[in-house]
Amino acid sequence: SGNWLKEHRAGAEDTVEAMFVLKHDPEAMKAFESKLLDISNPKSKNFGKYMSKSEIKDAIGPKGDAVKTVVDYLQSFGVNATTVNANGDMIQVKMPAPTAEKVFSTEFAKFRHMKERGTSINRITKPYHLPEEIASVVSVVEDIMRFPSIREPLLSFGAEASADAEFGACGSGCNGYTTPAVLQSAYGYTDITSVSEGNSMSVAEFQGQYYDQTDLDTFSSACDVTVTVEEAVGGNNEKLCERGGCVESLLDIEYIGAISHPIPLTVVYSSTFSLFDWVNTVMEMDSPPLVNSVSYGNDENQQTSTEYMESTNEAFMQAGAMGLSILFASGDQGVWGRTGASKNGKFNPDFPGGSPYVTAVGGTNFQTKSVIGAESTWDCGGGGFSDEFETPSWQQDVVTTYFSEAAAAGVLPDSNLYNSKGRGYPDLAALGGQTNPYCISTSGGKFGGVAGTSASCPVVAGIFANLNNERMAAGKAPMGWLNQFIYANPHCFNDVNDGSMNNCYKGYDGFAALDGWDPATGFGSPIYSCLSTAANALP
Repeated sequence: SGNWLKEHRAGAEDTVEAMFVLKHDPEAMKAFESKLLDISNPKSKNFGKYMSKSEIKDAIGPKGDAVKTVVDYLQSFGVNATTVNANGDMIQVKMPAPTAEKVFSTEFAKFRHMKERGTSINRITKPYHLPEEIASVVSVVEDIMRFPSIREPLLSFGAEASADAEFGACGSGCNGYTTPAVLQSAYGYTDITSVSEGNSMSVAEFQGQYYDQTDLDTFSSACDVTVTVEEAVGGNNEKLCERGGCVESLLDIEYIGAISHPIPLTVVYSSTFSLFDWVNTVMEMDSPPLVNSVSYGNDENQQTSTEYMESTNEAFMQAGAMGLSILFASGDQGVWGRTGASKNGKFNPDFPGGSPYVTAVGGTNFQTKSVIGAESTWDCGGGGFSDEFETPSWQQDVVTTYFSEAAAAGVLPDSNLYNSKGRGYPDLAALGGQTNPYCISTSGGKFGGVAGTSASCPVVAGIFANLNNERMAAGKAPMGWLNQFIYANPHCFNDVNDGSMNNCYKGYDGFAALDGWDPATGFGSPIYSCLSTAANALP
């Protein structure tokens, strides 16, 4: 499985950590979803009236004896180390591998990461089973079967002379690369002078993607910005960065920091890669970061089960109800995902880009290289329609319009290649393509260029953190789950409609960028002044 090598069957000295995700009552979830749609709807008088953890637990926490049923079952094997999360729908447990083999009627093996040799995980080698009375209350057991794999940003070295001066704003090491000055000129965000009380943001990092102060300082001084990390949850290991191992995290941190400093930035690190774990770690924090940028993902068809995707989506809903914004990169392989173009040509939608309860960020290029102006589709920007989640109500109109206009223009891909009833993504986009890669400092002070929606995502997240800052200065609630706000304000985005497609693997069609929303670039890139007016007009 990619970067993981099986070492041996797990023994008594090996610990298995598992997470029992409990089922929610479908009727309770429906009512909860309606409430979330109301409090996140810019047209509702209840906009911004977010829920506390205890209110969420009361609304959807498993009723009756579900927790006790699982805890009693574990105790029958002598396992007492269990923790239940604040929302009452997840039980975390640690136990020796031989005990876990009995609990799940399966076998575990130890797998080691090929690059980060210090990281090993215990995973099942054949299907797991639970008795009927446990299976009836458990949706999925997480952390025992999925192998983490992460999306690598695209590296490019060797800068060149630039046309617009902003491309040279970080010095000669970055000529021709996208810099903070380019982004500020393109999107018009203003510098933050004072942080509104309670404002915060985070980036998520996995599998050896740490950061080092040398690179943050080098970038800050070259680009005339200030980038600092307030808190590192999950630890940090600067040594790995000297060997160039921290490109993704440095990209995320340097750009969200350049846009939004001094809003406090938390780096949430996990050596494995479970998005379910990650979102629950964030929600369990005393003061969860309000805007969260995640430049990682996989294809829906690479997930272990629909239950895993549905449970993770339900966790994103809970985060939204708490007033948290979650933004994900939409992927760097066009409509094909990491799986690539198959013989029948079927598209592979992204997870969790295709989840309706995250904001998916696609990628663009400037139409004219090194000239700040109109943007075009980056042909490898992820986009399309989910096979798992259906088209949400707030998106239905723009999706219908897209299909009719693309059909009329003769650019709609064959309908058997994708699910036309699925959630369309991305929602919006920002520079991320390879025409003018992002300038970053990496490997202890060397400059290089990096491309991908991994760059677009922290930029858009930073812009929304700045909008939160304005609202909170006026005593208003943060923006929370962003999608309904975005779809209510299409005029606040630079529409990308040059007709090019996200068909990264040549010889195939992807989706074309047309007027308005499209599954190549969403609504396009942010216009800060317009978003600021719209955000401040909300209750």
